[in-house]
Amino acid sequence: MASDVSGVRVNGERLWQTHMEMAEIGAIPNDGCCRLTLTDEDKRARDLFAEWCVAAGCRVDVDLAGNMFATRPGRQAAPPVATGSHLDTQPHGGRFDGIYGVLAGLEVIRTLNDADIETELPVAVVNWTNEEGVRFPAGILGSTAYAGRWALDDLHRLVATDGATFGDELKRIGYDGELGLGAFEMAAFYEAHIEQGPVLEREDIPVGVVTKVQGLRWIEVTVTGADRHAGTTPMDARSDSLVAAARMIVELEALGLAHAPDARVTVGRLDVSPNSGSTIPGGTLFNIDLRHPELETLDRLEGEIAALCNAAAERQSARVDVRRTVEMPPVDFDETCVADLERAAAALDIPSRRMLSGALHDASPVGTIVPAAMIFVPCRDGISHNEAEWAEPAHLEAGCNVMLHAMLGRAGVA
Repeated sequence: MASDVSGVRVNGERLWQTHMEMAEIGAIPNDGCCRLTLTDEDKRARDLFAEWCVAAGCRVDVDLAGNMFATRPGRQAAPPVATGSHLDTQPHGGRFDGIYGVLAGLEVIRTLNDADIETELPVAVVNWTNEEGVRFPAGILGSTAYAGRWALDDLHRLVATDGATFGDELKRIGYDGELGLGAFEMAAFYEAHIEQGPVLEREDIPVGVVTKVQGLRWIEVTVTGADRHAGTTPMDARSDSLVAAARMIVELEALGLAHAPDARVTVGRLDVSPNSGSTIPGGTLFNIDLRHPELETLDRLEGEIAALCNAAAERQSARVDVRRTVEMPPVDFDETCVADLERAAAALDIPSRRMLSGALHDASPVGTIVPAAMIFVPCRDGISHNEAEWAEPAHLEAGCNVMLHAMLGRAGVA
């Protein structure tokens, strides 16, 4: 039985090979992956992950949202120190976004086995369901359900882009678990992830310790004008919903720039009706992705968005409806968990820096009910949600070693 664990390190080559093997499931051209939630590809990834975890001596439990919890026993029968992320991807996703956090957790368990280390508390790795929110609406779905923000019936009635329901697809692939939502208790939760941004690479720092995830609001804007003939309606007699929406979008960009560098204001979807080349558009719908680390600023920006949209609609003789559809408050991570990660990085002589997460992650909702924190590792050019996504093996290994020693510090060596 190991006592001094300061020299224990993960097997970086095994960690890399595990990523490459997982990447074969749902492989697409240009070295990317497509594993949408609860598809056959997702089932194969889940099955492989479960197989690896059982081989590593873990018990695998599944809850009513399909979240997978693989637990390595400790000396005490107590809630485990957990880590994890997600195995689902974007349609043109890469090999590391989410996957790294799950497979780094598996490597932690394998390393404990290799070194014959018994921990006081159990250690667990989690695969959260539908983080990406592609096939089913509402990203970070499984972790949000775990945190108590979904009624089970509403969750299971969610409809996929192909018409299937969430509950039926859980049953179809065999991951309609028995654990109640939130029933799997955790002493702490740490998530490892690629940064999905350029900061760490630019500063040549291998590990970022995440202290906070900024808040998000999705706002749906429906602009109503009037369909009219493009050739016979004078320019000063039009109620053009698309022109009104265009004015709004330009002013939204200016609003985001005025609140730089922390604000993020993005319009990424635009639906125009009737979408005919010779008809003035009578209806336009678009969405706004609004993000900021401070709740008070989010409230103020949302009010300014409503005001500018109403003013732009009035100038174009149109009507507008501005409706919030999703809200995720900013989450401050547990300072003790943050310190665990910083302490582990320092002990390993791995440079790190504190940073904010601009993207949502499973640790966000989990962190509202469990002490939690995250680490980032660099990714090439900050690219993610893209087949070109890439992380260096040495960075994955460094981050995994930090995770190993932070978890050991919290779980305790028996």
